[in-house]
Amino acid sequence: MELKERKDIPKEYIWDLESLYSNLEAWEKDYEKAVSLANDFLKHKDKVTASSENLFNTLKDRDELYRVVSNLYTYSRMKLDEDTRISDSQALEDKGLNLYVQVEEKTSFLVPEILTLDSNTLEKYYTEKEELKLYKQYLDDLLRQKDHVLSAREESILAQMGEIASAPHQIFSMLSNADMKFPVIKNEEDKDVEITHGNFIPLMESKDRNVRKTAFEELYNTYYGFKNTFASSLSGDLKKNIFMSKIRNYNSSIEASLDENNVPVSVYDNLIKSVHDNLDSMHKYMEIRKRALGVEELHMYDLYTPIVKDADFKIPYEEGVEIIKKALSPLKEEYLSAMEEGFNSRWVDVYENRGKRSGAYSSGTFDSKPFILLNYHDTLDSVFTTAHEMGHSMHSYFSSKNQPYVYSGYSIFVAEVASTANEALLMDYMLKNVKDKNEKLYLLNHYLEQFRTTVFRQTMFAEFEKTINEHIENGGALTADYLCDTYKKLNELYYGPNIVVDDEIAIEWARIPHFYYNYYVFQYATGFSAAIALSQQILKEGDKAVERYLGFLKSGSSDYPINVLKKAGVDMTTEEPVDNALTLFRQLVDEMDKLI
Repeated sequence: MELKERKDIPKEYIWDLESLYSNLEAWEKDYEKAVSLANDFLKHKDKVTASSENLFNTLKDRDELYRVVSNLYTYSRMKLDEDTRISDSQALEDKGLNLYVQVEEKTSFLVPEILTLDSNTLEKYYTEKEELKLYKQYLDDLLRQKDHVLSAREESILAQMGEIASAPHQIFSMLSNADMKFPVIKNEEDKDVEITHGNFIPLMESKDRNVRKTAFEELYNTYYGFKNTFASSLSGDLKKNIFMSKIRNYNSSIEASLDENNVPVSVYDNLIKSVHDNLDSMHKYMEIRKRALGVEELHMYDLYTPIVKDADFKIPYEEGVEIIKKALSPLKEEYLSAMEEGFNSRWVDVYENRGKRSGAYSSGTFDSKPFILLNYHDTLDSVFTTAHEMGHSMHSYFSSKNQPYVYSGYSIFVAEVASTANEALLMDYMLKNVKDKNEKLYLLNHYLEQFRTTVFRQTMFAEFEKTINEHIENGGALTADYLCDTYKKLNELYYGPNIVVDDEIAIEWARIPHFYYNYYVFQYATGFSAAIALSQQILKEGDKAVERYLGFLKSGSSDYPINVLKKAGVDMTTEEPVDNALTLFRQLVDEMDKLI
């Protein structure tokens, strides 16, 4: 079917960006206002902490400035995403981004000046000026990290090192994405196809085992040819993080990274321990996969091919929305009526059109609707994507409605919780209502693969990251052979005795960009586990759990992410949430075992 031009898509399927700016003139007017506010903001320089009045006025002015800038940049980016071919939209987005950079520069004096405050002076300021208490959590969070902030001159030197510090990741990216070329192989139709990053997973999903095996071996053997360069770039990146953590007075790079969100290292360690304690259920899932595929030996290149033939889910958008509403009905009236408003008042940009950005996301500002970009195709995946992005948007909606601007955003540590909880409730509803055995198997396999790739695999990545960092911190060298040996052993541990852990997988670490993200990946697993725990509480406890969950959605960043989740009923400093999520995984594995 030929793609439509945007003008040919009915208005009800297009997001309402005009509610943010009715036209370009309105955007330009706000742009001039932002430039003026940014220039005015410089009057606070060297006076931020002189008095309680000064501190309050500076923070108030900062909020006003960033509110306008956020509206301008978000609108320009989303306008471009509607049709990336339009040069006027490209120019507008560029103008919005440049403004953001200028504003960051003009407000850069703020945090260093705040950090000259001591807690006694701050307490005195709170007493003098009641309104300043609004910013207590924000200021406490800044001052909490004061021991790890250097002098203004030292911070300036570190900031100027930014480009040098990013070099290892850039080297990895250039080598992996630009310079490396992969071999040409035969696909299922016996046609020549060059392996690329984009088609590797589709090749690994092929029904033809020989295609999967060849793609797997050829891709990783190519990486083996550059193993020493990849080891050097990864070693350089980790050494940079370790250097930064030492210079900022942390005991380790993991402590430095997690401290940004005030997350204790025990959360990381508990995740790994809980997954280790439940590896037997992953090993059983591998045995089921081996049986379902009917192979004598299960190999690493057999992990992505579907074990259930495609169920024919054809779900038009309106029908998908109705399914989502029914699935989320346990969340009760306050949530459901807000979601209804979202579907009915053009939060969602539904269909693909020529030039539209691919993929899906939720985006917006404190002052706008929490918009959703989709490229909806009448598939089961599209329904899950819609539920997922609506989860993000509802989190933003309730945070903005219930928090002042300064706390309306939320931490990356909890960013995927609301979206994944929606998916979990949708999956629960569909499993309870599906009639066809093959459709049920398809749903179970979809869910189990989410667990495998989000909890088990990301935790394996997290353990690898921690192990190699500690190896360097204890004086070890990060050679290619050490990295390959460590990575292969972890695969053997996680996937178990029912699969052949092929030698080629030992070099997989070399193609994973997340190992350059400094202890980021564990949050995929903790966020997923927290979402599963919350969705299970909602289904089992009803009203009380819903009330706690809505409290979580309304909290924004008014407290630290660990505390926000605790109030919702999930204590990520204990092993319980991950254990409970993996108990559900175990039950799903047992259910699939009976059906296969």
